[in-house]
Amino acid sequence: MKRIALFISIVISIIACEDITEIEDISDKTVTILAPTNNAILDTLITTFTWEAIEDADNYYVQVATPNFEQATQIVIDTLLANTSYSKLLPANSYEWRVRAENSGYKTGYTQQHFSIEN
Repeated sequence: MKRIALFISIVISIIACEDITEIEDISDKTVTILAPTNNAILDTLITTFTWEAIEDADNYYVQVATPNFEQATQIVIDTLLANTSYSKLLPANSYEWRVRAENSGYKTGYTQQHFSIEN
């Protein structure tokens, strides 16, 4: 009886393992930024950040700093999103923004761009 129970337990474990899906490694992929592009000068206060989707990514981590990440005086956006765009009201200033893709097991490197808002 113990052998039958052990056999059934092994079979159930094997079947359960087949249901586990492999998480796709996206770490070698690069997020392509659509806007604002590098060194863009904007004349609007509402900035819409957009980028191309990465296959097998679940979320995108977006950060915006002023004036840049190396000498940041303020991180103005630090958010995790499921879509490929985000809009934010920003005052006139110089900024650097970056985005990376993530899934439950992997993340890409950041892609970053500089832009400024002038009124």
